[in-house]
This record gives sequence, C-alpha cells and structure tokens, in this order.
Amino acid sequence: MSTLERARHRLKAHPMALDAALAAGVLLCMVAGSFVDPHGKDGVTWGLHSPDLLSLVLMVLAASALVFRRRAPLGVLAVTGGLSLVEFVTGDPRTPVAMAAVIALYTVAASTDRPTTWRVGLLTMTVLTGAAMLSGPLPWYAQENLAIFAWTGIGATAGDAVRSRRAFVQAIRERAERAERTREEEARRRVAEERLRIARDLHDVVAHHIALVNVQAGVAAHVMDKRPDQAKEALGHVREASRSALDELRATVGLLRQSGDPEAPTEPAPGLDRLDELVGTFRNAGLRVEVARTDHGTALPAAVDLAAYRVIQEALTNVQKHAGTAAKAEVSVVRVGRNIEITVLDDGTGDTDRPPAGGGHGLLGMRERVTALRGTLTTGPRYGGGFRVHAILPVETRNTAERGPA
Repeated sequence: MSTLERARHRLKAHPMALDAALAAGVLLCMVAGSFVDPHGKDGVTWGLHSPDLLSLVLMVLAASALVFRRRAPLGVLAVTGGLSLVEFVTGDPRTPVAMAAVIALYTVAASTDRPTTWRVGLLTMTVLTGAAMLSGPLPWYAQENLAIFAWTGIGATAGDAVRSRRAFVQAIRERAERAERTREEEARRRVAEERLRIARDLHDVVAHHIALVNVQAGVAAHVMDKRPDQAKEALGHVREASRSALDELRATVGLLRQSGDPEAPTEPAPGLDRLDELVGTFRNAGLRVEVARTDHGTALPAAVDLAAYRVIQEALTNVQKHAGTAAKAEVSVVRVGRNIEITVLDDGTGDTDRPPAGGGHGLLGMRERVTALRGTLTTGPRYGGGFRVHAILPVETRNTAERGPA
C-alpha cells in the first residue's frame, strides 16, 4: 500500500480531522481573498485592502462551522448562509465569506437527495445573490454579484454529481454481492439436489436387490433339506442379486469421485433397454410378471429413461415385499403423444403390510423423480385388491426442448 493510500484510509477513519483541515484551508483562502481589491487602478490589486474585525470574526465562524458539515449539513448551510448575509449587509468592501456557504451547499447536495438539492440550492442561490445585489455599493450587475450566483450553482451541481456517482458505485457493489449470494445459493441447491438424487439411487438399488436376496434366501432355507437342487438354484440367484447390487452400488458411489479420477465409472445408467433383465430377476425370485410395451423405437432422454427404469424397479420391489407370494404383477410401457406412461399393477392380497399411498421412502423417491422431470405420479390401492402405480413422463425434458429435435 502506497503512502497516498495509507493517508487516504487514515483520513477516512477520522472524518472530523479531514473536515477540520478543510475548514482551515477555507479560512486561509478567505483571509487571503479579503486582501484583494478587484477595483484597483490597475485592475485586481493585492494588499491595498485589509479586512476589518467584523469580517475576520465572520470568516472564523463560517470556517469553524464547516468542521460539523458531515454531522448537520443543513444546519451548517444555514449558519454559513446567515454569516454570508451579514457580511453582504455590513462588509464594505466585501470579504469572501460566501465561500464557506458554497462548501456547505456542496455537502448538502452530496449527502441528500436530488429534490432536496434543488429546493435548497435554488433558495440559497436566490437569497445570497439577491442580498449581494441589493445591499452592496456595487451595481447589481457587477461580476462579484454574478459570481455568487455562479459559485452557488457550481457547488450544488458538483455535490449532486458526487452523490449520483456514489449511488452508482454502491448499486454496482450491491449487484455484485447479490450475484455472489445467488451463485452460492445455486451451488448449495445443486449440492442438495445431487445428494437427494444419490440417496434415491442408493435406496432403489439396495431395496430392490436386498428384497430379492431376502426372498431367495428364504426359499433356500425352506427347501435345503428336502430339495437341495432347488436350494442350490436359489443360492445362485442370491449370489447373482448380490453381485448386481454391488455393481450398481459401486457405480452410484463412484459418482462421488472427482471427474479426473480414472476409476470413475463409465457404464451408462440403466434404462428401459434393461427392462427384460430387471423383470427376469423378479421372475427368478418367484414373482409372476407380465410386460406389455408399445414404446419400441422411442428415443428417451437419459433422465427420463433412468426415471422410468427406477419407477418400475421400485414398484416391483414393493410388490415382492408387500403383495404376497401368490401375487401377479403387470407392467405396461406405452407411448401416448409427447408422454410415456408407466403402469405397474398387482393383484396381491397382502394389503395390510402395504405402505400408504403417500408414505414410504420408495414412493417418495418415485414421486421426486417424476416431479423433477415435470411428470405426474399416482399410486394407491386398486378396487378389489392389489396396488397400482402410474407414472406419466414427458418424452422431451426441458433440456432437450431447448436443444431442439435431433
């Protein structure tokens, strides 16, 4: 930091000292100006005129009032303006006491609003100029009288310009701070959304595969003694479900790695192209599942494809967990206009253990996925028994609509 910058910061920290120095400088200029005679034989002459005692007192009082110009700008203007009026009426020849009034008017314009500046500025200009023209021995059109009008106008205009610049700089600073806060809030929002998305993926993966493992392990324990071949087959399904769970967990947790990590997963997220594989895992667990699709040839955005897969996965997992061993599930994937509709029905009888239509983390996760894509999800018991999950997902998300058709 340079010496000039240090001095500026020190003066900003002590505004009263700065105003005192300004008052001393103004007093020096007024005293020096009082020795000038503008009507000498050779024009403006120096030293032919000296101020009287009253003029010196008026100059000292006016300069002293400037020390408090920041605390009470209007009061200081009233004091300096009144002292200037006294000088105009009694001073002969005149001393430049009005210089303090110009500084005070500048302070008022710089620290208040524009309407106040207009009102106070016009009043000060009118009163001081009129007093100078009417009370002095000089003709009313003399340059000294016109100079009072000009200097008061300059003071008000300069103060208003300074105030406008300060307001502009403050607006820019506030806009930058607001933009910084907006970026921080957006970053926090994205982090929260990412955490929620990863939590949903973890829930879907764990709930699906652990439910299959639980069913197959129960089958293996039931037939271990009487039918070891069937128990061996069930244990094989347990091993396959565990391996699939580990793979999907590794892929999901791998999203938390840094982008430059070479061990980050490169496998694409699951979609409806793996629906047959997903349904096969439930059939191996003993659940009867029928699939009807009319969406062949439909290219879905990655987010919609993943959401559709997860909705079916979570719905079939709930059927496996709550609908009973004799339940039958029906999955339909239909393209309707600009939407794709996912429906999962079951005729299970285990409704007493079924989660309510609006409760459960699985149903909540499905609803959050669908809502995030501007879709709709309805869940609830069916008339006559069973449960129904119906999701409507837009084929074109916000991002694909902005890019336009492929």
